[in-house]
Amino acid sequence: MKKINSVPTFILCLSPLLIVATIVLSILYGAKNIDVGTIWDALFYYDADNVDHAIIRTSRLPRVIGALLVGAFLAISGALMQGMTRNYLASPSIMGVSDGSAFVITLCMVFAPSMSNIQLIIYSMIGSAIGAGIVFGFGSLLRNGLSPVRLAIIGTVIGTFLSSVSAAIASYFQVSQHISFWYNARLHQVDTEMLKLIVPFGLIGVILALTLSKSITILSLGEEVSINLGQRTKLVKVMSILSVVLLTGTAVALVGKIGFVGLIIPHITRFIVGIDYKWVIPCAGVIGGVFLALCDVISRFMNYPFETPIGVVTALIGIPFFLYLIRTRGGERHA
Repeated sequence: MKKINSVPTFILCLSPLLIVATIVLSILYGAKNIDVGTIWDALFYYDADNVDHAIIRTSRLPRVIGALLVGAFLAISGALMQGMTRNYLASPSIMGVSDGSAFVITLCMVFAPSMSNIQLIIYSMIGSAIGAGIVFGFGSLLRNGLSPVRLAIIGTVIGTFLSSVSAAIASYFQVSQHISFWYNARLHQVDTEMLKLIVPFGLIGVILALTLSKSITILSLGEEVSINLGQRTKLVKVMSILSVVLLTGTAVALVGKIGFVGLIIPHITRFIVGIDYKWVIPCAGVIGGVFLALCDVISRFMNYPFETPIGVVTALIGIPFFLYLIRTRGGERHA
């Protein structure tokens, strides 16, 4: 009889309740507090003339759904990258994936400002692939360049370079205000049409990640072990990168760059559920989504009634965690 892993099963069974509670909490609190009865009426008895109903339908609901999806996408991307590379510092924000996406979006804003939302999503994914390719390309050329700390340094340098070039281009062509959205992660400006468009791409990325979960578990034990077990490691890595590109590209296209979610959530998830990626990937998605949505709620009260950028909240949690990993793990790869 197959043994059931109780902790991840409990998390996944509890996830619908967690998600609903997070949605309600996010809609309730903000610059204007809204009661539960109004939320119910807005969802099931919508009155277009009611201001609170309009706020819920057009602002707060898309905002929390966007936060849940983006948090899940980034957490799953980080889990895939850490498992695939055996690098405990790997994440979309550190390895240049998010920066590459934002860089290509900047070019699109300058040279193709009238492009459609679907084109923006596609270009964002292309940018994610370019950013990851540059970072891992440099890492493979340098001695010990693929070690965790060195790869993190390369990723940070490349990411900073791409951000600086983007800022220079935006300033020269006077589109800085349009570009700021993708560098400051304004969840309150989630476009409902874009939100609908990213779901199919994100779903493909999640399904691909879940399909690869067994292979990632084996690959995380080491390349030699993986090859000895008959795994086609190059194919697994290519498909994993494709999933990361889909997930990160759609996340950046929707809300812009958000750091540290893809770094810290996979570690927390592995600590809770173990190293089997069959459980790590779906649980990371749930925890990442709820985490980012709750960070968004916190951001509304740090400087009330003004909102603090969500990146500040994730950085306050992520930077100490990042330093802790470097201090405790040194330059070693995780097992």
